[in-house]
Amino acid sequence: MRKVNQKAWFFVLPVLVLVAFNALVPMMTVVNYSVQETFGNNQFFWHGLGWFQDILRSERFHAALGRQFLFTFLILVIEVPLGVIIALSMPRKGFWVPVCLVTMALPMLIPWNVVGAMWNIFTLPDIGLLGYFMNHTLGIDYNMTRSPLAAWVTIITMDVWHWTSLVVLLCYAGLVSIPDAYYQAAKIDGASNWAVFRYIQLPKMKQVLTIAVLLRFMDSFNIYTEPFVLTGGGPGNSTTLLSIDLVKIALGQFDLGPAAAMSLIYFAITLFVSWLFYTLMTRHDVK
Repeated sequence: MRKVNQKAWFFVLPVLVLVAFNALVPMMTVVNYSVQETFGNNQFFWHGLGWFQDILRSERFHAALGRQFLFTFLILVIEVPLGVIIALSMPRKGFWVPVCLVTMALPMLIPWNVVGAMWNIFTLPDIGLLGYFMNHTLGIDYNMTRSPLAAWVTIITMDVWHWTSLVVLLCYAGLVSIPDAYYQAAKIDGASNWAVFRYIQLPKMKQVLTIAVLLRFMDSFNIYTEPFVLTGGGPGNSTTLLSIDLVKIALGQFDLGPAAAMSLIYFAITLFVSWLFYTLMTRHDVK
């Protein structure tokens, strides 16, 4: 039996120690704040699980969590099928392959705060290209600062533009790994395009689709910068996602105890749903 060389762990160990340190120290600080109360002058008092009970009973938390789940659901429903369709439409060989790949990767290279600022200017009612076109050309009353529907459509469109490319590139990587012999056999058997997709392409993309869904869920469920720069959580609280509400409590109100408890609940929900996604998408895999 071939022995596995364990010396490679010595090269990975420094990274593991660094990541563990950067993750555990902030986590311990958050846990410490979540079970204590402070009245100033750096004097802390034991509060137990009181903050967790207050957060879980809070209507404000439930409303923000509902908006967060709604946003993530819409993002996954739109971006995953759209990414698969675009990946299937891209060429596999020739000059246009690198052109398409670079074009797909461009939106992901733009920093998050810049994306929010770009779309903020882009959607201004009078001087923004999209805002002016919607209001003055199509005659549609489009103003994110007054219409919750317009604000939601805008942040969803912005995220679709920014991150569908990730799904496209992952699916494309799965597609190009399929040997040509599979397609030749399907052609000989007279298989339709739907049969080729269902029995050849989709099974080969299953692993990368699992990664794509997990990455898009975690990123969209924890999104903060783009919607905050774009709408600031408005109009009113219509686009105040859980991440934005958490920052408002922690930095705006400086309620460190409730903010720490909310962040731990937030983390637990993200971890549980990610595990659920992974379990459901890999339960039929042959081991």
